[in-house]
Amino acid sequence: MPDKRIRLAARRKAVGFSQEQLAERLSVASSTVARWESGETEPQPWLRPKLARVLQVSLDQLGILLDEGGLTDSEASERLNYALTHPGSIDLVTVAHLRHEVRVLDEQYVTVPSSALLAHAGQCLGQVRFLGAHAIGGRVRRELYAVEAEAAILMGQLVWDTSQRRDHASARSYLDQAIEAARQVRDPAMEGLALLRKAMISLYGEHHPAAGLTLAEQTKETTLRTSDVLTGLAELHAAEAHAMLGDLAACGQELAAADTTLTRVDDLDAAFELYSVTQFGRMAGSCYLSLADTRRAQVFLEDTAAALGDGSKSQAVALANLALALIRQGELDAAVGRLHQAIDVIEQNWGGGGLNIAFGAGKELRPWRDVPVVADVQDRLLTLMAG
Repeated sequence: MPDKRIRLAARRKAVGFSQEQLAERLSVASSTVARWESGETEPQPWLRPKLARVLQVSLDQLGILLDEGGLTDSEASERLNYALTHPGSIDLVTVAHLRHEVRVLDEQYVTVPSSALLAHAGQCLGQVRFLGAHAIGGRVRRELYAVEAEAAILMGQLVWDTSQRRDHASARSYLDQAIEAARQVRDPAMEGLALLRKAMISLYGEHHPAAGLTLAEQTKETTLRTSDVLTGLAELHAAEAHAMLGDLAACGQELAAADTTLTRVDDLDAAFELYSVTQFGRMAGSCYLSLADTRRAQVFLEDTAAALGDGSKSQAVALANLALALIRQGELDAAVGRLHQAIDVIEQNWGGGGLNIAFGAGKELRPWRDVPVVADVQDRLLTLMAG
């Protein structure tokens, strides 16, 4: 009896396709996809590049999914433990298991507290580095470099978030590691993502917009022919840098460029899983806050907050920024209401970005600290601080 390709099916589900939908994209029968996943047949060689694009994996990664067979999680863990004891035995199936572990953690990052993911992510990165030093065979080493890039980017995010966006040096060190690994396998999308994360550290951690702008420009150069998602996000962060520098015209140009770029995004983009229709509004709102155009910021942030109801770290950021926009317009009751909503989300995911903006909103409410509704929300912020 053939082994089921469990992780091939899992990858299909991760990108949001049923068997029927995947079959339609590939112009094959749904029974053909079912046979691939059951292990009865394999995709024809001419169809594999298109299948890889739809599943958002490289051809090598697709090969791993097809070679993998039907290992259970327990069996995959046993293989990994054996490889860690006998590192020369590391094979593509075990690398696929490590990649799966990293991607599960990455998917959880949006809603799960970073502190809950940090140890496991660090363990995965350490295992990848150890095995990479002993791997035999170029294909296995290439795949390990690819997993290392993903794991190091995740670690950079987690370390920075857990430190409430204060430990810039450690986060940057992980991102530099990711850039080096991505360059080893000539993956401009992964390199661009690491550069973009470094830009965020400069912008929102160190409050150094000139450095953030330089990194955002580097990201655009790296991803221009690879990913409209990453290029569009880089343009949004360049817009934010210009806003922080007080350059309204340059900010508007970058926002317009990002709007155009993001309209070209399709589901075959190398970074499609990072795309959200709410990103433009959230970032535009933040830009206009920096430019002191609070009414315009409010319009973008209201729409974004309405669209985001997922308990994500992005929702917390949008709500906290909306509270700031309302405070600066003197709309006290509305501002406090939004700040309470932001705290509700922060208490679930402890996102460093939302937390810092919420604390900033609390400081701006100090002139009204004797007003009962303000005193209530500041009590909640003190509880967060203690936590």
